[in-house]
Amino acid sequence: MEATTQAWSNSSLTAAYMMIWLIYFVETLLAGITLALVPYVTSAFSMHAFTPTVSILSNILGGVITLSIAKIIDIFGRPHGLLFCLITGSSGLVMMMVCDGIGTYAAAMVFHTLGNNGVQYILSVLIADTTKLENRALVQALMNSTSLITGWVAGPLAQAYLRGMGWRWAFGSFGALVPLVTLPLLGLLVANYRKAKRMGLIERRGEKRGRNLWESMVYYSQEFNAVGLVLASTGIALFLLSFNLYALTGKAWSSPLIVGVILLGFLLLSAFVVWEKSFVSIRCLPYRLLLDGTVFGACLLCACLFASYSVWNSYFGSYLQVVQGLSVEEASYVAQLYTVVSVLVAVSAGYTIHRTGHFKTISLAVGVPLGLLGQVSMMYFRTSSNIGYIIMCFLFISISQGVLVVTDEIAILAAGSHEHVAAMLAIVSIFGNIGGAIGMTVAASIWSDIVPDRLVRYLPSEDLPNLNKIFGDITTQLSYPMESPTRLAIQHAYEDAMLRLLIASTIISVVGVIGPFTWKNIDVKKIQQTKGYVW
Repeated sequence: MEATTQAWSNSSLTAAYMMIWLIYFVETLLAGITLALVPYVTSAFSMHAFTPTVSILSNILGGVITLSIAKIIDIFGRPHGLLFCLITGSSGLVMMMVCDGIGTYAAAMVFHTLGNNGVQYILSVLIADTTKLENRALVQALMNSTSLITGWVAGPLAQAYLRGMGWRWAFGSFGALVPLVTLPLLGLLVANYRKAKRMGLIERRGEKRGRNLWESMVYYSQEFNAVGLVLASTGIALFLLSFNLYALTGKAWSSPLIVGVILLGFLLLSAFVVWEKSFVSIRCLPYRLLLDGTVFGACLLCACLFASYSVWNSYFGSYLQVVQGLSVEEASYVAQLYTVVSVLVAVSAGYTIHRTGHFKTISLAVGVPLGLLGQVSMMYFRTSSNIGYIIMCFLFISISQGVLVVTDEIAILAAGSHEHVAAMLAIVSIFGNIGGAIGMTVAASIWSDIVPDRLVRYLPSEDLPNLNKIFGDITTQLSYPMESPTRLAIQHAYEDAMLRLLIASTIISVVGVIGPFTWKNIDVKKIQQTKGYVW
């Protein structure tokens, strides 16, 4: 992309950033609405307990496929990768609209997440291509400032869809809106790509060079390491999903199905290690880069950030509605407060890096301690009827995340040269997505173990015949009035589960603290990575 940036003009770069901001606006609005609607989607199929489970496979594939997207934009160009991701993500939204069961919804989530993650990954690469390293955190944070608006709009829109056309039309409408706002940027990228080709700045690695169809398939399979990607993504998915789905069988861990799935996942991961070591020249991960302390620390922190967040946040929206008595709209406001505050803090952190050139100090002084303080405090206040205490804890976590998400990305980019930007961003995306999948796995396992057991213990005897319906449907849980014996029993079960979720989340966060301590204290002001017209 260095060659392409030399073809950018000031006006085209300004237009590109305006379009990127608009795309982020629509994507963050969709993410906020989806977060509010997912408990109702799973409850529509009496599967509320598996709210995080439906996202695990999509998270894993969304992370692993980033390597393929990095290869696509390396071989063919940024426009081709963006088009591929746009088609995939929009197809997923349409599939989510017409799904007829939890299985088809989960499959649709895979397509949507692949496309959505891919689009945002390519936008991050474009920002990295067109900014100096010292300005990159600030520019990325400003592009994410859309959350300052969408955070207050997503909740009312989700509530309106539930009261009106239903959750299906929420996904359907965005299936049309996302391409509408993304196509102008695609057109601009194509125009500048062609301009760079006319100027002789681009050398395409993927020219056909006389290969027939079969030879081309073999060539690109090797370039993308298709076998390695399939082995890794399938192995991780099967291994983690087994921990989520064991509660579906009456025999739990003694079930031959669950044991078989775990064993198959382990064998596929073992085969992936052998494949990477002995049979390929183009590996899935640039392992040499991972040996760098800063890169490894950034990946560890990213994985732990996503895992920790996914553990306590997977059922947080349901907790706010069932225990705190908030509406969908009010719960969405609280949930989106995390995004709004973290974006504001990210802008401040980005400006600090722009002025000082350093990112390690702010991580250790602000990000790490506030994150741990917020999670420990939430353990104490989880049973409080005063939502203000919960919001206070939430603010501590939001400030921490706002700092660490920015500094983590800058750390891994500062550790390598610009030619490795796409690979570095792909690596951190993989660790983040797999970390998120692990967090969802932990959350679903704890929830499936604790909540049914506590409902049996706390529910009035006359409600025990409805145990499965109460456990599996949030609308049934909300149908019982506040302060009624049944609602109090459900709330008590939620509180017990949330305590264990927060304990697990805090342990993961403590592991992640190791990451920033391994970073080199790099001054990004002294690093020159980009060429051409950049900001």
